[in-house]
Amino acid sequence: MTAVADRSLGPDLALVDSLSPGTDVLVVGIVTGEEGPVVAGSDDALVTGVLGADALAAIVENLRAVGAKGKAEELTRIPAPAGLPVTSVLAVGLGAPDSIDAEQVRRSAGVAARALSGVGTAATTLSRLETGPGPAAEGFFLGAYSFTAFKSEKSAPKPTEGPLARVELLVENPESDKDLGHNSRVAEAIALARDFVNTPPSHLYPAEFADRAKALAEAAGLRVEVLDEKALEAAGYGGIVGVGKGSSRPPRLIRLTYAGGDKKVALVGKGITFDTGGISIKPAANMENMTSDMGGAAAVIAATIAAAKLGLPITVTATVPMAENMPSATAQRPGDVLTQYGGTTIEVINTDAEGRLILADAIVRACEDEPDYLIDVATLTGAQLVALGTRTPGVMGTDEFRDRVARISQAAGENGWPMPMPTELRADLNSKVADLANVSPHRFGGMLVAALYLREFVAESVQWAHLDVAGPAYNTGSPFGYIPKGGTGVPVRTLIAVLNDISAE
Repeated sequence: MTAVADRSLGPDLALVDSLSPGTDVLVVGIVTGEEGPVVAGSDDALVTGVLGADALAAIVENLRAVGAKGKAEELTRIPAPAGLPVTSVLAVGLGAPDSIDAEQVRRSAGVAARALSGVGTAATTLSRLETGPGPAAEGFFLGAYSFTAFKSEKSAPKPTEGPLARVELLVENPESDKDLGHNSRVAEAIALARDFVNTPPSHLYPAEFADRAKALAEAAGLRVEVLDEKALEAAGYGGIVGVGKGSSRPPRLIRLTYAGGDKKVALVGKGITFDTGGISIKPAANMENMTSDMGGAAAVIAATIAAAKLGLPITVTATVPMAENMPSATAQRPGDVLTQYGGTTIEVINTDAEGRLILADAIVRACEDEPDYLIDVATLTGAQLVALGTRTPGVMGTDEFRDRVARISQAAGENGWPMPMPTELRADLNSKVADLANVSPHRFGGMLVAALYLREFVAESVQWAHLDVAGPAYNTGSPFGYIPKGGTGVPVRTLIAVLNDISAE
């Protein structure tokens, strides 16, 4: 197996001002026009100078001849016209000219990258659009992502079928790589989170997850603290210990700290490396997808490491609880009472509502650092999918910060949506034997009830946002845009964008 820390996560990215000898494919964006498709950016002097007016005219003529329309993410591949030092041209649709934004460029670049399996080097003019080279770089990198660590020679891609190896982005000044550097770090962080999520629970259990995160964090210069099951029990982390009791693989809590400035941000991520539901066991159908139940932890770890690599002028501390939720003779039972870190007692009504138990411990610990902001991320509730579908994260928390995070998420292309926490639902968490119950007695507003539970553990002085990414963190359907089947890396881009925004205060 290839360890997460040891493999290339995507194609090499380079800025160029001309087509290099040996380039295999030229990728151009096309938009819908009244008389057929038009090459986006064809009026750009650099594009015209590099490709030549005759070649551009021939590309458009050939695309129209084969019926290309320029619809968003439509792919059309044609032979290269004479004079271009490539073997073929891949045109990818961008839709209407007035609808091109950074997210559309990412999606179109991702579709193109997935279509170029087995290609060595591709050059592109998508970097000459008004959005700049960054979104195109992210789209190509993430669209080319693949995870084949567990495929033997029988099914592993052949060299002629492997992912795109190199992307050259046409720009005016290749020496100015500031945008590319930032976007490359973001794309690498997203791909790292995908790798964590896609690694099966047989190979990524709490201790192994903590070891891998520690190795990556220390390599990036972060300070690392890991608590094992004995330290967790001694310190009173009753939620993490309680959830982990049913597994032969004991829980962990890892803390990663990047000290970059005075402003302090706490990140907390749910790290359930596999979730059977415990004694309140889940149905067998599709349970294999619960390998993704540590998607919040993966995103938080990747974003914290990215903050260090980007040199953001803030301090970021990730507090990440990790456990495996299994049924056994030692597992916690419905009706048990546990004590969260900090002293709140909890009646466990449903052992499948375990994520909030480990998050509550971590949130209390994170608040002891007196952060200015706290963001927790979790694949927390099936109710998120019912309310918002598979691609839209729910964002809850203190009103002002919730709305700020949702706004940034939408601008970043991950489309977080602000959701309320109705006060009348809080009473449903009252327990007859403990301070709180871990679930309400009905199924209404499940995503909102989970957020209300977590709010009980957030210090009043902290601005807080909770992201429920139960659907968006893992794609069980067909690939689309730059999103593959499996781990998506959501909401890494949102987290990094929020950290950037806080840095600018």
